[in-house]
Amino acid sequence: MNRTLNTPNLFITLLKPEHLTLLVNYQNENREHLAKWEPARTETYFSLEETKKQIDKSMQQFKSGSTVSFVSLNKSKTEIIGLCTFSDIVYSVCSACYLGYSLCERAQGKGLMFEMLQATIKYMFEQYHLKQMMASYMPANIRSENLLIKLGFEKEGAAKAYLKIAGQWEDHILMSKIAD
Repeated sequence: MNRTLNTPNLFITLLKPEHLTLLVNYQNENREHLAKWEPARTETYFSLEETKKQIDKSMQQFKSGSTVSFVSLNKSKTEIIGLCTFSDIVYSVCSACYLGYSLCERAQGKGLMFEMLQATIKYMFEQYHLKQMMASYMPANIRSENLLIKLGFEKEGAAKAYLKIAGQWEDHILMSKIAD
């Protein structure tokens, strides 16, 4: 199974130990930008040691079949542009997963997250034979709403105080996409 995707502007691959320095740079350079959309992070989270643990955990979850974490790099492979994770992959009467993603601040508004997700969603549906993908966004995050709609996700409902983001319990809009 090929786990490398090339799009017009991105090189997309599994998050691996070789991305350690690039991931530390991505997390630190986008710390303020991503803070309003992510759980509260301690200073330790941004360290080389903690990032190594994050990558190791990602690799273990990949091997167990529960999570697939992708990283998108610029074409010269010198910088992380974005991340996306397909987590809680389940097979049984339900064949589904959850999608999470982030994009570096400098790449906002250029269509790169759409490019990455379009390629990785197609890959996940085809290679993992999933029937459904779920994602959520905070109502104030209009960019995520527009992105998910453009990708073919449909609104399923709302969840009050769904996730603790930046130290506060935030409402989320629940979306899903069914395989074609």
